[in-house]
Amino acid sequence: MSYRGRFLVEPGSRVRLDAIDPGFTGKHADKGGALGRIEKDLEKLGRLQYLLYAENRRSLLVILQAMDAGGKDGTVRHVFSGMNPQGTYVHSFKEPSAEEAAHDFLWRAHRVVPGRGEVGIFNRSYYEDVLVVRVHDLVPKEVWSKRYELINDFEKMLAENGTHILKFYLHISPQEQLKRFGKRLNDPDRQWKISEDDYKERAYWNEYMKAFEAVLERCSTKHAPWFVIPADRKWFRNLAVASIIVETLEGLGIKTPPPSVDIDEIRRKYHQAAES
Repeated sequence: MSYRGRFLVEPGSRVRLDAIDPGFTGKHADKGGALGRIEKDLEKLGRLQYLLYAENRRSLLVILQAMDAGGKDGTVRHVFSGMNPQGTYVHSFKEPSAEEAAHDFLWRAHRVVPGRGEVGIFNRSYYEDVLVVRVHDLVPKEVWSKRYELINDFEKMLAENGTHILKFYLHISPQEQLKRFGKRLNDPDRQWKISEDDYKERAYWNEYMKAFEAVLERCSTKHAPWFVIPADRKWFRNLAVASIIVETLEGLGIKTPPPSVDIDEIRRKYHQAAES
């Protein structure tokens, strides 16, 4: 199964999140049956990231969006575990600082997009500026409603400069979210993640779903596609995300660059040094 095709939001299509099963796991009944493929994909990701870094011509930007407890941190921890930190980084988008708020909403994102040869992962992103600001009416509709087009233009500019963009909405059910909140309450090592806002935001679930649907419908493009990933089962979420990234990078045909020196001459000098 091509998860890229299965979970892609076709540009211009309508999206109804309540019609997408967040518990979907395809042909895999449990984690055990999927573990082999997950391990193979993670191994491939390590190799593909090495090739991307060595080639130093293109970059990859992965955007993760979800409701609270949707699995953004877990996806980063598991899917990108085999990548070399030298060419991979994660940037988390929180409430804008005073400096960031003094600029346009895309300024803080543009500063941290991956350079050539790099893989950048955005844990949340500039999409918060058409999600939370819309749900909580933080700026007028006449302001945030224009941002979809600005985002599309921004992503097109990145794509034309060699950045390949993959955007994942990790789709969980409200029941699964509450279950995960409960596990945090009972786990001392994760209680620091608990916030009063987590429970307050649940009251806006329907409004957030409408906001996410608008994002998916208006900002899934050929050069920067959105994918809706069923994420109630963490192992399947990891499998689907890893598989889509692997398929995308393999499709680029990345190869190691040719040597920039005369290998025969370097080999001759090596042997001379070894014999002396």
